[in-house]
Amino acid sequence: MNIILLGAPGAGKGTQAEGLAKRRGLVQLSTGEMLRAAVKAGTEIGKKAEAIMKSGGLVSDDLVISIISDRIDEPDCAKGFILDGFPRTLKQAAALRKMLAEKGKSLDAVIELRVDDAVLIGRIEKRAADAMAAGLPVRADDNAETLKLRLLAYYRETAPLVGYYFAHDQLRTVDGMAPIEDVARQIDDILDGKA
Repeated sequence: MNIILLGAPGAGKGTQAEGLAKRRGLVQLSTGEMLRAAVKAGTEIGKKAEAIMKSGGLVSDDLVISIISDRIDEPDCAKGFILDGFPRTLKQAAALRKMLAEKGKSLDAVIELRVDDAVLIGRIEKRAADAMAAGLPVRADDNAETLKLRLLAYYRETAPLVGYYFAHDQLRTVDGMAPIEDVARQIDDILDGKA
C-alpha cells in the first residue's frame, strides 16, 4: 500500500505517518532523511546532493525523485510506503506519478489532514511550550511568525496538490483537528474501505 499524507505544516502528518507505519508495516519515507542517508552512504546521487546542499542550493526535483525511486526499490518497501512531506509541488506530483508508473506501481491513497490555520498556530505554540517544559530543544521553526510564512508557502506551492489528486480520484480528507487517535481511526477506515 503506497500512501501520501498531505496537510499544512503542523497538521500532524509526521505523527500519523509514524503510527500508520507501525500499524500497517509500511515504511515512512521522509525526503530529508533519504537525502541525508544518500549523502552519508556516499552514493552517486548522494554525492550530487551533497555538492548542491553545501553550496546552499536546493536539490532538484529530478534528484529527489531519483532518491525516492532508489529507496522504494529496497526490500523493506515491498509492503508499501508512506510519503511524508513529498510531493510539495504539482511538478513533483507529476514526476512521482511517472516514476511509479514506470515501476508498475501507483498510489493507493492520498490523504489530506485538514486543519484550521488558527488551530495550527496553537499546536505549534503548544509544541514549543511542551519542549521547553521538558527541557528539550525547541525547533527553530516552532513559532507563530515562522509558521505563518510556512503556511504562505504551503498555500502557494503545496495546496494545489489537493485539486490535482482530487482530479485523479485519489484524494480523501480527514478531520485533522480531531484527537490523534480519531484521526488515525479515520485514516484506517479509508484504507480499509470503510469510509
